[in-house]
Amino acid sequence: MDVMVPRVAALPAAMELLDRLHDQHGPLMMHQSGGCCDGSSPMCYPQGEFIVGDREVLLGVLDLRLFTGQVRPDAPEDADGVPVWISAQQFDAWQHTQLVLDVVPGRGAGFSLEGPEGVRFLTRSRVFNESEVRALAQQPVLTGADWDTGARPPAATRPQVVTDVADACAIPGG
Repeated sequence: MDVMVPRVAALPAAMELLDRLHDQHGPLMMHQSGGCCDGSSPMCYPQGEFIVGDREVLLGVLDLRLFTGQVRPDAPEDADGVPVWISAQQFDAWQHTQLVLDVVPGRGAGFSLEGPEGVRFLTRSRVFNESEVRALAQQPVLTGADWDTGARPPAATRPQVVTDVADACAIPGG
């Protein structure tokens, strides 16, 4: 397969916020919450603070180095990657869409690191087209159990950034 189809991308504001949070808190991870108190909010944690279950699915790793163009000194290569996880049950329901991280004003409920910033992460989505669905069928789906054994997705070669909300979540016929 020539091109990897990213299951997760971010708008520039989300990548900028992740970069700031990384500078403040070190390596990060995200989990797409499955409901309850925060609805379906993307939550940001210091890497390892949220326990990823064996069946959680890795949507992808947002590479801050590709976005910022810098490599942080004395940081291991994967410290600049932000793994984005989702529960297996939610993945089953959302696997036909690319999740796009955005940032909006306001404070979300919960323990996500951006709370004190006066903004919150928001998930938007875009339905994959037919060729992307075919390509995704050839891509491995990594779980928390796979991650624990050292499995990692191929490294991104370009930033996983969508430049405009309309590009990320176009309205059909709009």
